[in-house]
Amino acid sequence: MDLNLLKRRGRDEWHISPRGKMRVPGVIYATEDLIHGMDEKVYEQVTNVATLPGIVKASYAMPDAHWGYGFPIGGVAAFDPDLGGVVSAGGVGFDISCGVRLLRTGLVVEDIQPVKEPLAEALFHRIPAGVGSRGKVHLDRYEMHAMLAGGAKWAVGKGYGMHEDLEFIEERGCMADAKPENVSDYAKKRQQDEMGTLGSGNHYLEVQRVAQVFDAEVGAVFGVREGDVVVSIHCGSRGLGHQIGTEFLKSMVTTAARHHIDLPDRELACAPINSEVGQEYLGAMRAAINCALANRQIITHLVREVFADILPEATLSLLYDVSHNTCRVEEHVIDGVLTRLFVHRKGATRAFGPRHPDLPPSLRTVGQPVLIGGTMGTASYVLVGTEESMALAYGSACHGAGRSMSRHQALRQWHGRDVVKELATRGILIRSPSMRGIAEEAPGAYKDVSEVVDAAGDANLARKVARLEPLVCVKG
Repeated sequence: MDLNLLKRRGRDEWHISPRGKMRVPGVIYATEDLIHGMDEKVYEQVTNVATLPGIVKASYAMPDAHWGYGFPIGGVAAFDPDLGGVVSAGGVGFDISCGVRLLRTGLVVEDIQPVKEPLAEALFHRIPAGVGSRGKVHLDRYEMHAMLAGGAKWAVGKGYGMHEDLEFIEERGCMADAKPENVSDYAKKRQQDEMGTLGSGNHYLEVQRVAQVFDAEVGAVFGVREGDVVVSIHCGSRGLGHQIGTEFLKSMVTTAARHHIDLPDRELACAPINSEVGQEYLGAMRAAINCALANRQIITHLVREVFADILPEATLSLLYDVSHNTCRVEEHVIDGVLTRLFVHRKGATRAFGPRHPDLPPSLRTVGQPVLIGGTMGTASYVLVGTEESMALAYGSACHGAGRSMSRHQALRQWHGRDVVKELATRGILIRSPSMRGIAEEAPGAYKDVSEVVDAAGDANLARKVARLEPLVCVKG
């Protein structure tokens, strides 16, 4: 991206002044090097989002931002329904509620090393991964509705996990006001055998070691110490969420035209929040969030079963579960007034600061855990939300490294088997049903995750707590 397009307002904060039909400015949080590496499409998409009706304060991009469908991935924007604000399926994304959860194991690296190979094999065979993968959980019509209304709470009720897990999941494991009846029969059919599966693309399950703790005080509250072994699970709402996004994008194109919303890009299709289509989408999207929460909960149960077989002394407890692709109703202070907004985070993580009432009591003193995913061969990070972030971008932060090249480009540059071999020489075991998928997701196809995390820290969006390094990765 050309720096001349932007005005620098801080070390890692760049502004796009309103022009043309922009209602608010654009704000990009990134280092100068990350800005140089961003494609021009991020600038265009941040600008386009700023033209949508009812947008408040600014159109934001996080340090891992890259080109997405309509909104940039790493985009954050909030809309006020009383100002004609809209909800956009493209602003949420196709993989609704794709997210990460982190489990502590009570183990240290020395416990894992002797059984790393059988552990990798067992996780790979117990947790289905890949395009169209199917699990052992089959949902009939009644259970599908119960799952879409109940989320992780439903899963725990079915025996997939513990009640204490729910305390450490956003929305306590169940998104309110979900409307399973707004989800099409075809979307439900796609999902009926996909519960408890990782899926494909950038989804993964990793056994990791805590390589470094930056903030011992917060680390103690989070229960992570150097040398500890943790498990990360990254996946979303599978075929159901994708189908909801596909169907509502079509209806929102028509709805936007009917409400005389001037779209600079068809991919920004949206509907007024208070319209019939807007409300239908919100109900369906919330059901998809519950699907993702239930999915990660079932996978957690399967991971616990594997550890119980191989490392029975392990005690897998949930640190936190955070979603990326969502639109949530939140209250934020706008011009000194507490205002109810619909906050879109696409490829961005909620990162609430200390004392926020939505956090569980045991985390409220320090802030929300912010889980930043890595790329098979690179580090992941645990951050904590800051008070400043609430004013900077509605309490939001980056969600991962962010792609630096397309999957087609990655395929031309890497072969999956070579990536697996290279990572094995570094002690990282990879298991995947797709060598093509490995090549598409090669670590070199992503930005430097450490630079992205440092940029988020320098901008006060979130603060570093711990760095995690992969030992075993099951890749979707």
